[in-house]
Amino acid sequence: MPSVTHPFKNGDHMTLSQGWQEDVPVDGTVELPPDRRALDGLGRNHSLRTALADLVDNSIDAEASHVLIRFVRKHGRLRGLYVVDNGKGMTAEAINVAMTLGGRREYAEKDLGSFGIGLKAASFSNAKLVTVLSSAAGHAPVGRRMEADPNKRGFHCDVVAEAFAKSELSRRWGIPWSGTGTVVRWDEVFGFPATDDPTRVEEFISRSMTEIINHLGLILHRIIKKGLIEINLDVEDVDQDLVGPRSRVDAIDPFGYARPGKAGYPKDLVARQGDLQVVFKCHIWPPRSRMLEFNLVTGAEKHQGLFFYRRGRLLQAGGSWDGVSVSARERQLARVEVDIDGLSPRLLAMNPEKSRVQVGPDFASLAACAIAKDGTTFADYLADAEERFRESRKRRRARKSMIPPGKGFAPQLKRAIRDEIPMQDHQVPITMRWTRFDRANRDDFFRVDRADRVLWLNERFRPLAKSGRRGSNDAALLKSLLYLLLEQAFTGEYLGVRDRDNIELWQEILSMAAKVDVGE
Repeated sequence: MPSVTHPFKNGDHMTLSQGWQEDVPVDGTVELPPDRRALDGLGRNHSLRTALADLVDNSIDAEASHVLIRFVRKHGRLRGLYVVDNGKGMTAEAINVAMTLGGRREYAEKDLGSFGIGLKAASFSNAKLVTVLSSAAGHAPVGRRMEADPNKRGFHCDVVAEAFAKSELSRRWGIPWSGTGTVVRWDEVFGFPATDDPTRVEEFISRSMTEIINHLGLILHRIIKKGLIEINLDVEDVDQDLVGPRSRVDAIDPFGYARPGKAGYPKDLVARQGDLQVVFKCHIWPPRSRMLEFNLVTGAEKHQGLFFYRRGRLLQAGGSWDGVSVSARERQLARVEVDIDGLSPRLLAMNPEKSRVQVGPDFASLAACAIAKDGTTFADYLADAEERFRESRKRRRARKSMIPPGKGFAPQLKRAIRDEIPMQDHQVPITMRWTRFDRANRDDFFRVDRADRVLWLNERFRPLAKSGRRGSNDAALLKSLLYLLLEQAFTGEYLGVRDRDNIELWQEILSMAAKVDVGE
């Protein structure tokens, strides 16, 4: 082993020529402005949907009642994107602050903004050129433009011509307008497909709009449900001078179940430490729910845990227990609301993108002390959620297995059946098809073909789809009921007397019911 030389040996002490000084002397100051390349790393944690959410936050802070997100297409390609609001707008002084990196305005108590980088981080994470145009009451329209160009020196901002600012603000945005508002325009957007292939462009628009709508509907669900903001998306085709149909953002409440999964919930567990109080609103979802509010696109299991809110805006949609517990399949019904308003940043702090909350070292121990009025602790709550999940799985395993549904069933109907019933996947699936019955059987509602495992349905009694169009997977309600009623007719080597009698009974009643519906 190599020897180690110690600076002090045998009790020797080193004498310093000068002792420690409490104050550090200085000889003036120098200005060290940030390098313009700092823009390259700005907003790197943003996606398109989180960046747009940051801009919508600014619109809400500006007291806008309507926000429009518009994709712009020219010569088949996506060329730009707008975020337009009818808020109170900005003066020349205010827009300069908004375009300044780290520019800090005075934030009201209810404002969603905090760091002074939201507009810049959101914009430059997705576009090379950012233009902001605004009109405030009693002031002329103003505009500023900035380019994320690492070859430029300094943080210079272009002043947009007033006439252009006025013309952009007065375009056909289709939102209530009283003369004030703000337009944020992105050009040379990084994530847009570099093609004019209509199929690829339409796929991108459809996917992006769905992601944006789902994200905004989730994080702003409290604000939308209160009617404080309406958000729409559309696409403008410059060549045809047309704007496509609008898609509205609706609230997606991650706690929006009709009935709780367990009686007595939700419960407020309160943790106190001196003057500090944190309320944990603990929910248990009904098991196996197929609501979007439960599955939240990526699946319920990935959204168990803590949902942090700040000023009504969702910052973190579960995904972690942040030291309070650990994620587990058995805890997927458990979700907890925590409002961080008024709490110390040492305990809880959001990231600049407002997509995550960083908890302090005392948070988990504080949560462990939380207790409800009836004595329920966090451990009790988690145990209740796990027990409810296990109960639901036991009931499913106890159900009789069935032959799986095949062609003629809508995909979501198949998934719902499989979620509830154990399947005999070694069996040939049951198919449902519509056909015209011959004259001798024209009054029959269905026909069982055991050999080919097809349940034929009489076209004469086929219900009209809501859209007016019919498809092979239509009439989901009718087919699901017939599947549950007649699946057993396809089991075994032959039909018993009781099965044949049941089929005759159902045939007679369903046929008469269908005749009544068609007015015969």
